[in-house]
Amino acid sequence: MDTELAEKQNTSPTIHMIRKGVAVGFPIMLGYLPIAITYGVLAKQSGMSLTELTLMSVMVFAGASQFMGANMIAVGAGAMEIIIATFVLNFRHFVMSLSFMNRLRNIGLNWKIPLSLGLTDETFAVSSLHTKEANMEKGAYFYASLILTAYLSWIGGSFLGGVLGEIIPAQLSQSMGIALYAMFIGLLIPSVRKQWRVGVVAVIAMLINTVCSQFMSDGWAIVFGTVLGGWSGVFLLKEDAS
Repeated sequence: MDTELAEKQNTSPTIHMIRKGVAVGFPIMLGYLPIAITYGVLAKQSGMSLTELTLMSVMVFAGASQFMGANMIAVGAGAMEIIIATFVLNFRHFVMSLSFMNRLRNIGLNWKIPLSLGLTDETFAVSSLHTKEANMEKGAYFYASLILTAYLSWIGGSFLGGVLGEIIPAQLSQSMGIALYAMFIGLLIPSVRKQWRVGVVAVIAMLINTVCSQFMSDGWAIVFGTVLGGWSGVFLLKEDAS
């Protein structure tokens, strides 16, 4: 505590908040780099150029959606199929953004809008643990540096993965495709442990995707599996809530 007070006295509030945001965002950066590198390799393997896969990280900045998008590109899905599927997958960002903006009531709208665009599951979770900074002087710089640390590490890791995808052996890059399934399973298991019906929703989505893929393109099969599977959760998870 004394060290932090001394830092505040020796540095401007802006520099102090930037340093604090970078320090808090550093663990996210360490977690993002290997996943972003894997994404870059898989995106390169799916046929995307180094520029395309890097720009996807710059403009989308959503790991699960980018993995799914790269996979859909690999199976030849159309643009509309990819847009709808990623929209459904990322719909939770509307809720996160509203919650985040409500927490930053004392920060101007000119800060809230760009900050909300940088929200991910990880940056939202970490920022939720640091609510007092929103009421501190230059608090916006804390959240901006936190998000930028995560954002730049994701872009850098994606670019590095795309470069590695060009030079590593094809068999090795293809074997990294298992990371896509491992990531989604890793995201699913904690939710299933809390609510077993979440697993049922996942199985329903998988079955719908399998059935639909028999008479439509793989891209639209993924869209229908995602939408109808999620819709089934409205009824199944409602019972858990009650």
